[in-house]
Amino acid sequence: MGKKKPVETASLFDEEKPPVADAPPAPDELPPLPPGVPGLPADLHLSWHAALDPETRKPYWADLAKFVTEERKTQTVFPPAADVFNAFRYTPLDTVKVLLLGQDPYHGPGQAHGLCFSVRPGVAPPPSLRNIYKELESDLGIPPVKHGYLAEWAKRGVLMLNACMTVRKGAANSHAGKGWELFTDAAIRAINAQTRTVVFLLWGAYAQKKIPLIDAAQHVIVKSAHPSPFSEAKFFGTRPFSKINAALEAAREAPIDWKLPERAEE
Repeated sequence: MGKKKPVETASLFDEEKPPVADAPPAPDELPPLPPGVPGLPADLHLSWHAALDPETRKPYWADLAKFVTEERKTQTVFPPAADVFNAFRYTPLDTVKVLLLGQDPYHGPGQAHGLCFSVRPGVAPPPSLRNIYKELESDLGIPPVKHGYLAEWAKRGVLMLNACMTVRKGAANSHAGKGWELFTDAAIRAINAQTRTVVFLLWGAYAQKKIPLIDAAQHVIVKSAHPSPFSEAKFFGTRPFSKINAALEAAREAPIDWKLPERAEE
């Protein structure tokens, strides 16, 4: 079959007057996207396209696209449009060793960049991340770095995904219930469908609600309290990093190198 001409669509990810981009190739069995409805960013790995392109043909996706587009017209939305899908960019589906699940992005200026718990270079680590660093040092003896940029973890196989992938400035959970959760549940199911062992790192009650999506006979679930200052007493001492590496080694997978570079560079 000849290659279909790419469909021009509006973008879900740009703040204003987005440049028109070619939609990614879709499997032949998928219907074309409706006019004005964006597909996934073309630069995502093919493994994610194969798993998640079908979600963009479902009615909720068009509603989500419309909602985020309208929000960006009148509100400041985080992360910036170009960064919304960074978790998938940094960690292709076929390289995922660990899924670290957050709830929604940081809602302060300059913080969120598409990886849960991570902030951009030059931004001070927020309290939850500082507690993660403390536990990392206690668990594996790795001293904290001064920055909060966790992209190296993502590149090493840690998918750092927020269940809700956008948020309005200063308003936590403001984009909840608009469709993102359906999309990220599909991503969790795609990870669960992998035949190799993946470790699901679930901090806090919200993340642990996703346990029914996970086959615990095939994969490993590491769970504890959230690293937030509100629950830090229950978080400290849980040793998640050594548990993850032990699980990976038991599955004959290489462990994660949790040591971050001293300097953060995008």
